[in-house]
Amino acid sequence: MQSSVRTHMESPPVNVRPQVPSPDAATSPAALHPMAAPAVAVSVEKLSAYYGKMQAIHEITLDVQKQNVTAIIGPSGCGKSTFLRCLNRMHEIIPGAHAEGMVLLNNEDIYAPTMNPVILRRRVGMVFQKANPFPSMSIYDNVASGLKLAGRVPKRHLDEVVERSLIQAALWAEVKDKLKQSAFDLSGGQQQRLCIARAIAVQPEIVLMDEPASALDPISTLKIEDLMRELRNEYTIIIVTHNLQQAARVSDWTAFMLGAEDRIGHLIEYAPTTKMFTAPSDQRTEQYISGRFG
Repeated sequence: MQSSVRTHMESPPVNVRPQVPSPDAATSPAALHPMAAPAVAVSVEKLSAYYGKMQAIHEITLDVQKQNVTAIIGPSGCGKSTFLRCLNRMHEIIPGAHAEGMVLLNNEDIYAPTMNPVILRRRVGMVFQKANPFPSMSIYDNVASGLKLAGRVPKRHLDEVVERSLIQAALWAEVKDKLKQSAFDLSGGQQQRLCIARAIAVQPEIVLMDEPASALDPISTLKIEDLMRELRNEYTIIIVTHNLQQAARVSDWTAFMLGAEDRIGHLIEYAPTTKMFTAPSDQRTEQYISGRFG
């Protein structure tokens, strides 16, 4: 309920609501086929997550559309990253952490006893806030690592996958002549794009991104945003971001989360990004995107 959420509002500042660029929204798969029923990639129903006895998020329910970019926004500490990590069961790696509820990936329950978490994480890849290339591996081996872990792969096929993935990650032209060099020879922005190439090399169904550009300079950030727009033609992307302008620029759908007085994260509103940033349904959403708190 609205009264249960602490907003710490002060005097309203000048409205700084991000502008939603309409051209990108118009080119989303849903916009290009308005008569088709939206296909659901991930269906989340009453998902709650805990760290030991401490509850982090409460009964989140939403459907993520296929081949769209979905942004998760909200103040720090509202459970955005916890929610994201629940979508490929990374959350349960933390001792004592667990989740309740249901998450369906193409109608398969990812928390079913028969679901292998390792295989799940191949289907639902993840890119973290800080670029984390494998330090002992070359650029080539970083991209090929997921395929090598899955078993013996012919060298020719590896070469094709590495090239394709680096092209998709908009990095091939910059590294094609130094594939055997250490990944740590790359800049921070290049390392993050390398991590994206590594994630998509195994052709996942979903790519999760936890603030992938927060540590990058503005030029590298724009490259990551352009890359997300391109990748949504083949992948479903779910991104956590504190940058409201970024959410407005790159996403098709936006979910707004907020912590209640007990610090448990709730889903306040979930809507197409254009609607969220121009005509939100909940007053708390309006207050957040206008910069009145958070």
